[in-house]
Amino acid sequence: MADSQFFTYTGLEILRAELDELKSSGRKKIAAAIAEAREKGDLKENAEYDAAKHAQGLHEAEIARLENIIANAKIIDESQLDTSKALILSTVTLKNKKNGAEVKYKLVSPKESDMRAGRISVESPVGKGLLGLSVGDSAVIEVPSGKMEFEILDIQYI
Repeated sequence: MADSQFFTYTGLEILRAELDELKSSGRKKIAAAIAEAREKGDLKENAEYDAAKHAQGLHEAEIARLENIIANAKIIDESQLDTSKALILSTVTLKNKKNGAEVKYKLVSPKESDMRAGRISVESPVGKGLLGLSVGDSAVIEVPSGKMEFEILDIQYI
């Protein structure tokens, strides 16, 4: 059995839409590629056919992976969260104590993370280091480039 992952309702809906896309038009494209390769003759010596069948295997593995994630997903009830602490779904404003720079991150599940959009996984080093902290708390977090020290300036649930 796979580990459960926490999702917002919206995040889970995005995952379901991705799965539906793979099952519908994704499978049709793979089937068309296999049919086209099959028309080119002897299947034993047909590299295009082998590549299409390999792509089909990868495609079906991705479908199975997403189905497993969705089957084990847990929806987060935002009304039950302690809004005074940095938890999943909180938006945390941090101050880097070394250079004074301020950054804002939303803590999300690993599947919903997108660093460019300011959403970091609660399983990332920074995400783990912030969980459970309150405004005014400091955190020293071990990241790949060394240790970073942050002060929590604000926590919001938006």
